[in-house]
Amino acid sequence: MLKKIIYLDHAATTYLDPKVERAMKPFGSKNFGNPSSLYSLGRQAKAALNEARTAIAQILNCQASEIIFEGSGTESVNHALIGAALANRARGNHIITGAIEHHAVLHACEFLESQGFEVTYLPVDQEGLVRLDLLKESIRPETILVSIMSANNEIGTIQPVKDISELIKSVSPSILFHTDACQAAGYLSLDVQALGVDLLSINGSKIYGPKGTGLLYVKAGTAIQPIIHGGEQENSQRAGTENVAGIIGLATALQLVQQNKSAEGRRLIKLRDKLIDGLLKIAGISLNGSKTHRLPNNVNVTVAGVSGEKLVLELDKLGICCSTGSACTSGRVDPSHVIVALGNGYEQARGSLRLTLGHLNSDKEVSYVLKVLPEVIKRLRQLV
Repeated sequence: MLKKIIYLDHAATTYLDPKVERAMKPFGSKNFGNPSSLYSLGRQAKAALNEARTAIAQILNCQASEIIFEGSGTESVNHALIGAALANRARGNHIITGAIEHHAVLHACEFLESQGFEVTYLPVDQEGLVRLDLLKESIRPETILVSIMSANNEIGTIQPVKDISELIKSVSPSILFHTDACQAAGYLSLDVQALGVDLLSINGSKIYGPKGTGLLYVKAGTAIQPIIHGGEQENSQRAGTENVAGIIGLATALQLVQQNKSAEGRRLIKLRDKLIDGLLKIAGISLNGSKTHRLPNNVNVTVAGVSGEKLVLELDKLGICCSTGSACTSGRVDPSHVIVALGNGYEQARGSLRLTLGHLNSDKEVSYVLKVLPEVIKRLRQLV
């Protein structure tokens, strides 16, 4: 028997891993002290916080002091872009980012534009890959920051982060490079030394950790300003009493997904490819993103002649949870900016369907989706 719910929206959020939940539990009602307090309960919380920071630093191959705990991936991205831009304004006012970045990046850049910064939005090719030649051409003497995501949240395209970093630093070592690694954290290496990044963002809700948690890696010596004020927590970079339970959960979740990323990646690639191959056999369906440079769990297709929103709602009636566009804009009818950036029209973008796999998905579930989807599409097309 199939489970009542077939959850295929892991790019939006993930459930809390039971091991993560167990690790967090003591810090809710027992070890609840404020890490800034001097008495033993506070010192215990501080020790747990330091252990979590050290564990994450080992995964990122960095110093523990280079990690700032944040309230989400979005906050981490905002801190990286706004904090670094403001701190380095004396050196220049130009920022480069990609056209298919998450709205956390795009909206932060829009804010910076309102503050007098200039932003170049790089186009991508049909697979969603940033063109390195255009990146190089876009760099100016006043460029201070580049932000390119490690892997896209909608189409799963994996960017060549190391190559991008090498290109940027070959032009000017002083240009800061930030990458949004929220979608990549469960499947790709986060070694900041190998990647060559100055700033890197991760959140907990995409890796079977708690919502409302995130972190920002800031390379030692990088000038950055806080965007939340009020206290001296997190090396005076993020004011507010630390969410100790959430941070413990984030560290545990990151350890688990990184330990298992190779085996889980291989398993999910088989399911992903079966799903893609089956979907492409249905008339009027085309793949969005790269077939080869793609996250192991991501499937994104355009279904011609069908509204993505209606398709999601019909599949929900069958117990299948998926999305159209990104989760952060699912309440709006605007077409996906990511699909449009690939060179597709607005109608194609409105017909996009994203199915993202996770730990509990099985071959049987994929077979069920491929069995029921053709009839759902046929019925919706007849209603047009």
